[in-house]
Amino acid sequence: MKNRFAISLSVIALASCGPAQNDPGPGGVTVGEAKALDDAAEMLDERNIEPVGDAAKNQAAPQ
Repeated sequence: MKNRFAISLSVIALASCGPAQNDPGPGGVTVGEAKALDDAAEMLDERNIEPVGDAAKNQAAPQ
């Protein structure tokens, strides 16, 4: 009986760990929205990386 109680208690405790997708997060947005914004910002940062090598020379301003 004690074993069942301990297992039930540990399952309930583990289920309550971590924020849910609809919990309030930073800046007044939900946790899910904050993650989506972070992912979008990361994609934009990857696009804006300066080219290296020959590609950078080809993209120089026309003279």
